[in-house]
Amino acid sequence: MIDITRALDRALQGRLPTGVDRVSLEYVRHFGADAQALVRFGGRWIFMSRRRSRRVFDALLRNPRKVDRARLRWWVGCSYVQDWRQPAAASVLLNTGHSGLQDAGYATRVQRLGLRPLYFLHDLIPITHPEYCRPGEAAKHEQRLATMLSTGCGLLANSAATAEELRGYAQRVGSAVPPLGVALLAPARLARPRAERPWMPPYFVMLGTIEPRKNHLLLLNVWRALVQRDGERAPRLVIVGQRGWECEQVLDLLDRCEALRGFVLERQGCDDTELATLLAHAQALLFPSFAEGYGMPMVEALAAGVPVLASDLPAFREVAGDVPEYLDPLDGPGWIRAIDDYVHMNGARRRAQLARMHGWQAPTWKAHFDQVHALMRRCLSTDSL
Repeated sequence: MIDITRALDRALQGRLPTGVDRVSLEYVRHFGADAQALVRFGGRWIFMSRRRSRRVFDALLRNPRKVDRARLRWWVGCSYVQDWRQPAAASVLLNTGHSGLQDAGYATRVQRLGLRPLYFLHDLIPITHPEYCRPGEAAKHEQRLATMLSTGCGLLANSAATAEELRGYAQRVGSAVPPLGVALLAPARLARPRAERPWMPPYFVMLGTIEPRKNHLLLLNVWRALVQRDGERAPRLVIVGQRGWECEQVLDLLDRCEALRGFVLERQGCDDTELATLLAHAQALLFPSFAEGYGMPMVEALAAGVPVLASDLPAFREVAGDVPEYLDPLDGPGWIRAIDDYVHMNGARRRAQLARMHGWQAPTWKAHFDQVHALMRRCLSTDSL
């Protein structure tokens, strides 16, 4: 069975899926034909029938802008009233979005029902970098890890860097680590880009929720310097992502900085065709994060043949090797020099990165789920699969 509580909640709120949600939806796509949905609602764990589960899975996998929320509420409501059967003992439970794991009662319920959980760990950032997260998030993430380590039959990490951080954390708190696998994430299935450029001036793209660790502030200050130096000849910056938390200074610049008006364009939501088009015609993707467990925007850009300028992080090097240009996330002058070198499509540094891409291959979901099934064989009995 698959815990879809987070994905369902976001769909019912009309919110677009984040990177975490996209991973969860891939698990629904892969396992949904043979799985049941778990929804935690109103203090109950609702184990939906296979028939209703398939309907909900199909609805979640459709275009997120066209989700029939009324029908989803109806199916969940019917299950809340009618589906009281408990799962069979030793049923496999997939939780791929950290959802509910901060509640100590999650572990208690898993143990009481005799479930065999397989958890997916995206990162330890709230613990390793609490300054970039909401207040109290570190304590919540510690409880999530406690649930994973104490009840998990197996754990999956999105990178070897994340797995290594988990082992270090478990050693510090004196916990054993269940069987642990690493399964790299494949890029989103983007639509075919339009042939025409969305803007005539050269532009760069930044993808991701606006939050402190993504380091939007660096780029906004860089762009202010570029505009001051070059005026109308300065390239444009397109920021694609929903507004997040603890980022008031960034939002003030986006909303009130006259110097950036017309040079920095914010898109809080793009359909697949628009996103593919933005990437395809960009000079490069900019990714100056302070901390990442993986780096999906980088993988998506490289898979689309778009150069990347990124922070020098272990997870980035693990996934992309020496293809991107790596920069210090605090080195404003270094970012300006790199942007100057990439602003021309035929610039030497840009051409060199395009050449390095020839030997790089994007991770695939087939390879990912090969690792998932290998972990299942290691930690679960054959008859439970």
